Amino acid sequence: MYQNDPMKVLTGEVRLSYCNLTTPRASQQGGEPKFSVTLLIPKTDTATKADIDAAINAAAQEALTKTWNGARPPVLKVPIHDGDGVRQSGVPFGDECKGHWVITASTKNKPQVVGIDNINCELAPSDIYSGMYGRVTIRFFGYSNSGNKGIGCGLGNVLKTRDGEPLSGQASAASDFAGIGAAPAAPAPNYGAPAPNYGAPAPNYGAAPMPANTPPWNSGNGINPITGQPM
Repeated sequence: MYQNDPMKVLTGEVRLSYCNLTTPRASQQGGEPKFSVTLLIPKTDTATKADIDAAINAAAQEALTKTWNGARPPVLKVPIHDGDGVRQSGVPFGDECKGHWVITASTKNKPQVVGIDNINCELAPSDIYSGMYGRVTIRFFGYSNSGNKGIGCGLGNVLKTRDGEPLSGQASAASDFAGIGAAPAAPAPNYGAPAPNYGAPAPNYGAAPMPANTPPWNSGNGINPITGQPM
């Protein structure tokens, strides 16, 4: 019981799968689009499981007079399943369901999805995904449809408590292309660049070159140093 409604439950922290919380989706072709989510309830959360069982019984009691005309189905169809077992189709549940109770809730009206840090502000669609954790309000009801009788689960609102590993099955680009893409190569050195000038020009330690055919003994004053005579 939640908020004095014997058929309403506020779950403990559950993991959300098959999230259709921002856009409605038809469960089968031609069906009515609805907002829906599958809840993975840890089997260790015995309090939530007990609340769900009590709410299902309350819904069955109400449906007995309002929906089933006083005849309770001999085998009551309920929306909660053992994640360690198989689906109604006989196919085993996914690995993420192991150790959990599995229940799907749906509604025609768009649910509000808020974060635990601000329950007055709805989350952006990008923050809502399969694999996140949250607490959810659900309400059970009896149905009778074309001879099928049982208990359904209506979806209320969602409080996101924390992020989790996405269950969408979509891989990241890094994992898809691991080992294919290479890291950017370092730029090659520019060998054609001018050599750096580490110092000033080397000093000229010699005199200016002598004119061609100038005798080495020519002192430059026009006098032969041997004879003393003009040249």
